[in-house]
Amino acid sequence: MILHLPKNRILLLSVGAALITMAMKFAAYWITNSVGLLSDAAESIINLVAAIIAFGALLISALPADDTHPYGHEKIEYFSSGVEGTLILFAAVGIMYSGIHRLLHPQALNDLDLGLAIGLGASAINLIVARILLASAKRHDSITLEADARHLMTDVWTSVGVIAGLVFVRLTDILTIDPIIALLVGANIIFSGIHLLKRSFRGLMDYRLPVKEMAILEEILQNHIGAHRAYHNLRTRKAGSQRFIEFHLLVPGDMLVKTAHDLSEQIENDIHQQLTNTTVTVHIEPVEELASYQDVQDGLRYGKP
Repeated sequence: MILHLPKNRILLLSVGAALITMAMKFAAYWITNSVGLLSDAAESIINLVAAIIAFGALLISALPADDTHPYGHEKIEYFSSGVEGTLILFAAVGIMYSGIHRLLHPQALNDLDLGLAIGLGASAINLIVARILLASAKRHDSITLEADARHLMTDVWTSVGVIAGLVFVRLTDILTIDPIIALLVGANIIFSGIHLLKRSFRGLMDYRLPVKEMAILEEILQNHIGAHRAYHNLRTRKAGSQRFIEFHLLVPGDMLVKTAHDLSEQIENDIHQQLTNTTVTVHIEPVEELASYQDVQDGLRYGKP
């Protein structure tokens, strides 16, 4: 099944789809002379470049941890989605420029029926590939696959808008609708690009785990906290699909090392069952000692006994 393929193999599907749809959309533009279809075709070039960049990023992210990258290479995925977001913004600027130019200098359109049929076929291909990528992104917890999928979905909605507008042109012969469509497409693409950039910046800044995952984590920790136990200095971050969690576990000073170790192992196992691809680091301290609290950062004290 496609969803069970490695992430980089799935992206090859996106590359192939981008090549096919780009050829189809430029053919539709050449046939019709529609700036709306030209804007749609221009976005297909960005789809192809973005898919190739994403493919390279996934090859790098799959490399194992080494001496110079002890936490692995998965953060490259945030760079990939950031580049894709930037490319989307550049595409939007070009599309809006074409729309303004055609709005000021209207031109007749040709063979709309054939051009619309080709555009619909290209949109169907992108829709199928986007749905596969979204499902795979969820399965692999990959921001790169998600970014590429959402880019393709943006392309699908762009094509739907372009085609709907051109159908209206076909029925009314109002030529200004064509460049107006291009301007609306450009505005929609800008919002998509900004969303991807924000998501990438959050990842590069080591933002904590999402609220839902933090709630799961804190519930697990509270389940292991008793009258003489506590935790603090809880820190979390995510790199690609990998989660990193660390905290200080405070236990009675006379607790055996093995008992304290077994307790931390139980907590780690519970975390691994709820949050996949997680590396947990636990630092054990005596709960009675004042020194155990001197390294607590502001806002990172939890489970105080």
